[in-house]
Amino acid sequence: MVGTVDDEHPDADVVCPSVYQPTSLLLLVRADPAQFALRLPSVSPGKNGRIAAENCREWAKFDVVFFCVSNLEISEVSSRRERDAFIKFPWKIYADDPAWVPPLIIERKEFLNRKRHPFYRHGDAALFLARKNGEIVGRIMASDDPNYNALHQSNVGCFGLFECINDRAVAAELFKRAESWLRGKGRTEIMGPIDYSTNYVCALLIDGFQFPPTILTAHNSPYYRDLIESYGFTKAKDWYAWWFADPAKGAARLRPLAQRFRERWTVTIRAGNLKNIREESRRLRQIYNQAWEKNWGFVPFTEAEMEFMTHELKQLVIPEFTLIAEIGDEPVGFILCVPDINVALRHINGRLTTFGLPIGLAKLLYYKSRIRTARLIALGVIEKYRRAGVAEMLVLRIVEDAMIERGFTGELSLTLEDNFMINRFLEAIGAQRYKTYRIFKRTMT
Repeated sequence: MVGTVDDEHPDADVVCPSVYQPTSLLLLVRADPAQFALRLPSVSPGKNGRIAAENCREWAKFDVVFFCVSNLEISEVSSRRERDAFIKFPWKIYADDPAWVPPLIIERKEFLNRKRHPFYRHGDAALFLARKNGEIVGRIMASDDPNYNALHQSNVGCFGLFECINDRAVAAELFKRAESWLRGKGRTEIMGPIDYSTNYVCALLIDGFQFPPTILTAHNSPYYRDLIESYGFTKAKDWYAWWFADPAKGAARLRPLAQRFRERWTVTIRAGNLKNIREESRRLRQIYNQAWEKNWGFVPFTEAEMEFMTHELKQLVIPEFTLIAEIGDEPVGFILCVPDINVALRHINGRLTTFGLPIGLAKLLYYKSRIRTARLIALGVIEKYRRAGVAEMLVLRIVEDAMIERGFTGELSLTLEDNFMINRFLEAIGAQRYKTYRIFKRTMT
């Protein structure tokens, strides 16, 4: 007689309590089935997950041979080799997805570098890989941001960098492992996908899969939503991405609005000063932390995080695409728009060099010079000046100088679903909502 006992049984942990994956107890029994009946609640646990000696002696009467048979293993990334495997796993998931843009591998290494990324000065994170029969089938990051919880008086941890084959069981074990790590930090709720915090790439794409992701936005397979919801996650918040298909139409609608506001307010709009980028970065951080402070999911950029982001975007920033609005000597708003480097990254498969030769770098520079799409990453105005037309003036300047004059089209993202003022404004100037992203939440049990 051969029998199996699945570890979904509440007492299965007496067999293999240290294993994070579905496991079966395989019983090979040489006996009359009528003489043999095994019930897990009657099994006494021994030390370190071993079966107690008295059970083994009892089972010996029936010539029982037992094994723990495991197909799935969840392990924490603890070496450079595992980190590299973590980074390269998406190539397996998106091999046949024409919309996917391979990330730059060297940039991903920097993002996950605990010694250099500023998030780790105040927060913590761990990476996990799922293997089935030795083959990587999923990955996840769990992260804990004390700054967010202190600001919102919450007790939330996050999951991010989630990639998985279309298998609910694999996804469930990854979520369980992330939750276990977060419980160790004292957290009671989990939210995501969020890579560290909402200041970085976050949210799951739930429509618009046919469109490639722009710089610093997410892309994923359509089935990811089912993997997340089947584990018990529910919607926390939706975000929208907008496309400026006809900049000239938008400018025509904005000009009379901007003119009326200019007659009432003296607003100076200037290009960012890249020669003093450190000081400009400080001003942008000051405006950002004031303008976004009441937004859902907001967490302030630390000074170190803003410096890190400035360094990451420095090679892409064009002065005319980064505008600061001032009333008197007070910075009151800004707009940050960058060429969509993902257009070029599509052609180099994540690598700047091949066999030591800078082939990828040469391709990147070639395609970068031909980019004609941009992403408007941020538009912020401090609260007391939001009815002074600052946003309208900033957007008009970008549309006229960046889009019409230079021949760019592009995306504005991400806007919160309940930010009715900005969403109605974008619709009014002709922007089209073409993608929706979602962040999920779940109370950990």
